[in-house]
Amino acid sequence: MPQFDAIWINANIASMTDNGQPYGLIENGVLAVKDGVIAFVGARSELPAFDALSTPLYDVQGQWILPGFIDCHTHLVYAGNRANEFEMRLKGASYQEIAAAGGGIKATVAATRAASHEELFVLAKDRLNSLLAQGVTTVEIKSGYGLDLSSEQKILEVAAELNAHHPVSVQNTFLGAHALPPEYAGDADGYIAAVCRMLPQLHALNLVDAVDVFCEGIGFNLEQTRSVFNAAKALGLPVKAHAEQLSNLGGSALVAEFGGLSADHIEFLDEAGVTAMAKAGTVAVLLPGAFYFLRETQLPPIALLRQYGIPMALATDLNPGTSPLCSIPLMLNMACTLFRLTPEEALAGVTRHGAAALGLADRGVLAVGLRADFGCYQLSQPAELCYQFGVNKLKQLIINGKQVRLP
Repeated sequence: MPQFDAIWINANIASMTDNGQPYGLIENGVLAVKDGVIAFVGARSELPAFDALSTPLYDVQGQWILPGFIDCHTHLVYAGNRANEFEMRLKGASYQEIAAAGGGIKATVAATRAASHEELFVLAKDRLNSLLAQGVTTVEIKSGYGLDLSSEQKILEVAAELNAHHPVSVQNTFLGAHALPPEYAGDADGYIAAVCRMLPQLHALNLVDAVDVFCEGIGFNLEQTRSVFNAAKALGLPVKAHAEQLSNLGGSALVAEFGGLSADHIEFLDEAGVTAMAKAGTVAVLLPGAFYFLRETQLPPIALLRQYGIPMALATDLNPGTSPLCSIPLMLNMACTLFRLTPEEALAGVTRHGAAALGLADRGVLAVGLRADFGCYQLSQPAELCYQFGVNKLKQLIINGKQVRLP
């Protein structure tokens, strides 16, 4: 007789698998967990016999069960804020003009370098708690607000400590090539060489899961990006890029050339870049928060992404300058209203495709053998999660098979 650690019954299950039903629907479904993984998911009539006296049983009375949400692009560890730049932007200053005046990423770098390890941990934990309360179970955290070895290491160590001591699972991404630090003013090639020296040292400390580059006119060019990617490849690390956000440099195609995980932002992505991504299996990460906050007008090429079957992930891009928005429900709504995704596409973006953008094959859908990360929501239909934000419908959250106390 199969033994389970716990069973959820009388559920509408949005498995987000390709089972031929919208949202991978399983009506009157049952989900059982064992040792942190899903041991059964399906119709009640197919549930094998179990020891009813020793197995905790949760009757969710028609609630919806969805996979744990995955926020696959954040800059969650930082100090300070840039509300002053928000005000400048509202008075007409552009993103590029603010950066040229010493603001932007450089302002956050100064604040983050000055912050202690403990201060960064407390700030980041509060942000992570907010995401947890929304049903987020996996988060990617990028470095990139240190821009020297000791500060980049500090950020990645904080992210690793969050992974060790917080319920949310954390993936670390090294984004040393985020901006040019003051020490290397006018010497972008010299700084890229320094980034390539930092990477193996940080990797040796087990602090790097993936490598990112801000490939943009105000960031780093294609050859500089290629140098960082080659350094990552030498260590066996997957790559990704902030690409085609403000212009079309071909960063997405370069990610695809390296078989990279994702190209993120991609508002100016063209068909050649989409074709390259399709061949490489590279995920498109949509970041409507930055699009909204910067008041951009160039929409990502959603129709082309659909045409070529590119998986579309969705994330908060939580950061102090261009997307200070710590809300997956808001991103779901924005993806639908601003980018014209369907609710099913948006929810796939924070589950199935979010996992793919991080190279994680053990989560993102509800299927036997995968991590038991899921939430129970008081909903009439999954589209409610995209339709309304500000009202939290999450009633129970399970991470790695265990119920988590919500903040």
